[in-house]
Order: sequence, then structure tokens, then C-alpha cells
Amino acid sequence: MGLLGSLATLPLAPVRGVIRLAELIQEQVERETRNPAAIRRALEELDAAREAGELTEEEHDQAVRRVLQRLTGR
Repeated sequence: MGLLGSLATLPLAPVRGVIRLAELIQEQVERETRNPAAIRRALEELDAAREAGELTEEEHDQAVRRVLQRLTGR
């Protein structure tokens, strides 16, 4: 791309930067939500909340299903 092409697309540079930043954030979130250690931690927190009486058995089961869905991607 020549000088004129660079000058013509210069106003779009901030938009491209924001799009790339959003893509990087999305990739990081996906890595963290599918991380087995993070899922184990979430399951342990749910178990602790159930034992402390903060969650009913039904709420616990629903929350566990949601956490496991993150792992399977369904």
C-alpha cells in the first residue's frame, strides 16, 4: 500500500485498533472460562456455598450444570 492508500485508510486506524482489542479480550475470556483449574475452583466454591447453606440443592445443581456447560461449550 502506498502513501496515498495509507492516508486514505488512516481515519479507520482507531476502529481497527478497537476491533483487535475486542478480539483479544474475547480470546482471553474464552481461555479463562474453559480453563480446567478455573472450573474446578468454581465447582469448589459452589460446594462451599451449598455446605454453608447459601444455596439450595436445586440451585447448586443448576449452577454446576452451567459451569460444566462452559467446559463442554454447549
